[in-house]
Formats: sequence, C-alpha cells, structure tokens
Amino acid sequence: MPEKLYQKPKGTSDILPSMQPVWKRIEQAAEKIFAHRYQFGKIDIPLFESYDLFARSSGDSSDVVSKEMYDFYDKGNRHLALRPEGTAGVVRAYVEDKLYGPEHEKPVDLYYLGSMFRYERPQAGRMREFHQLGAESFGSDSPFLDVQIIQMALDFFHEFNLKDLVVKINSLGDDQSRASYRQALVDYLSAFKDQLSDDSKRRLESNPLRILDSKDKNDQKILEKAPEISDYLNPSSKDRFEKVINILDDFGIKYQIDEKLVRGLDYYNNTIFEIVTTDKTLSSAATICGGGRYSGMVEEFGGPQTPAIGFAIGLERLITLIDNDFKKTVPDLYLVQADKSAAAFVNKLAKQLRQKFGLAVELDYNDRSVKAQLKSANRTGARFSSVIGSRELENGLIVLKRMEDGSQKELKVNQLTGEDFI
Repeated sequence: MPEKLYQKPKGTSDILPSMQPVWKRIEQAAEKIFAHRYQFGKIDIPLFESYDLFARSSGDSSDVVSKEMYDFYDKGNRHLALRPEGTAGVVRAYVEDKLYGPEHEKPVDLYYLGSMFRYERPQAGRMREFHQLGAESFGSDSPFLDVQIIQMALDFFHEFNLKDLVVKINSLGDDQSRASYRQALVDYLSAFKDQLSDDSKRRLESNPLRILDSKDKNDQKILEKAPEISDYLNPSSKDRFEKVINILDDFGIKYQIDEKLVRGLDYYNNTIFEIVTTDKTLSSAATICGGGRYSGMVEEFGGPQTPAIGFAIGLERLITLIDNDFKKTVPDLYLVQADKSAAAFVNKLAKQLRQKFGLAVELDYNDRSVKAQLKSANRTGARFSSVIGSRELENGLIVLKRMEDGSQKELKVNQLTGEDFI
C-alpha cells in the first residue's frame, strides 16, 4: 500500500460510470432543444483564458473576481485564470473569430457545455469544479428574442419533466437608468452603513446593486424600504420591459417580477431573469437557470456594437432535481465459460459477435465458477446468457437463454444471425 492515499481536490467529483447515463441524457437534450429546435451552434472554448478577460467582463468588484477565481501565472509569466463562467469566453471567441461578419446570419446563436471553476465553499449542488450548459445570442435587441431565450430554457427543463417552474424577471434598464438607480441605492444605504454586513459594506463602495442579493437577515430587513429600480427606469427602458412582460403573457409563461433580482455579475442590463422550481418535494425554491441581456460587452472586447442575451444552467443542481433512473446500457449476451478449455473459443466468439452484429457482449476473465458467472449475468441485466462447455465446443453450438423468461434455443454458431438476439 502507498504511504499516502490520494484524494480528489476539495469541491471536485468523479463522474463514475453509474452517473454517465444522466450526463449523456443532458447532452442529448441540449442537442435536441438548443441545436435542433432553436438552431444554436455548439461552441467549445478554452478551460483557461487571460485573467483580464474575466476581470473586465465580470467587474473587478464582483465576488467572482475578488474572491472566487482560480488564477495563476504560467511559465511565460502570463496571468491566466480557469474560466469561472462561460459568457466571457464565448464573447471573446465571437470577436476574435469575427462571427459578427456579414457572412454570418444574425443573430449568431451559440451554446456550450463544460466545466467551470470557482473557489467557494462546496455545498449541495455547488462545487469548485462545476458544469454549466449555457446559450448566447448576438445581434438582436428584440424583446421577442428575450422571451424566446427564456422559452428555450423552459423547453430544456421540460425534457426532464421538471414541474412548477416559475420565471423571476426584472429589468436593470439601460446604462442611464442603472446609473440613476445605483446612486439612489447608495444614498439610501449609506444611512445604514454601520448596520450592514461586512460583505455589504464592501459592496456599498464597489458594487451596491449586489447588496440586493444579500442573504444576511439584517441586510434584508434594511432593504425592505430601499428604492425600487422600476422607479428609476427611463421611458425607453420601461417601455422595453413592458413589451417583454406582454410577450411572456402572450406565450403563457408563468413569471414573477422580482425587483430585488440583480444577478451576480456586473455585465447585465435591461432584461434579467432566473428560473426557479417550487416543486413541493423540495424544501425550498431552487434556482436552476439565470441570465439576461449584456449589451455592451462585445464592444468592450473590441468588437462592433452588438446587443446580446444569454443564460447558464448549473448542471450539478439540475441533476439533484431530475429523476436519475435513466435506462442504462445492458449486455445483449453474457457468455459463460464452463471451464478454462472454453476460453479461446468464447473470446473469439465474443469478438465475432461484436464486430458482425454490433452486439454488447460480456464475459469473465477471472476463471470464476459457472455459478458466479451466471450471477454476473443477472447483475448486469444481460438479455441473453449462454454456457459454453465441452459439448458446445465439440459441436460448434450455442444455447441462448433469454434471461427475462428462461426460454432457450440451441443454434449452430456458424449459422447465427442478428435476428437470433431480438
């Protein structure tokens, strides 16, 4: 035994074979809904990028940048970071690869699925290495697109029969509206500065809108009489939000206007939303998707003026909510060796059946007893089993036993067809 037992880093997990069907189902649902139904193209972006990319997009004052980034210097003394979210990398790719060019249909619709990294306290549904499924749309400011994006996320969740889904929605307005509200919020909260939590005191100077998201009970009490952003939306922002609400009504999407909803990153403006499930089997409402408009980021990254909207779904949390009893792959046939003399024949037969008919074949490699091998055939859920002994070897026979009902049929090996395993 080694002196040290190696363990995975805190906040990470091994996705074992038993869980792979769940992840495969998520990928298939994303391809069905995002790629096929809504025609979003899949994009893969690097696991790490320039540190400045995330600092610039998220805002230096955000928790992601100030406390949660896994950043490092490489051998060339370049300051890099593991990606804490997907939007910044997708925007960088949109600009760098000139997807805004005239040869690309607008809007440019992209989706991604992969690992993200944040240094935070691990808890149920939230890890230091976690996975996100996200979508981004570039090139249209239509309120109809806002609602279609929300509908796409809901369609994805419906693939897993999630119930009691509610969209929480708000508007941060345009830059002018947001700046006016920010000042009003600072003026109000400054009178309570000494009573705020330490995090909120820090945010009051750097990112006051994030205080609205505080979970501190005393902060929440102070916020009860705080100014509401709807009072600071200019006419154009207010009109735009009303259009979004009217379309949600027309689509029959259940929603709640939540004035305290701000999202955790600095780049959002106008429509922002979260999707929560209030399924009664859960102890409390669970946020399973969040996103919104972030018009302005493409220009910050050196691209042309481009409206944009997107969302991300945390897959670990999703997995805690969905029924994980997905159909697992089971062997078509379990070949049982009656004795060692059958090993060469059985192994060659397995090879032929896999290649000729595409069958999933299992067999033993540890010289176990026939009884032990038959137990394995039962445990794996094999559809057929066959015991190969001296009689079968001498006569080139195989006796197929259907495990479901115990019925048997004897066949010549050289006359087998794919139909025999149906």
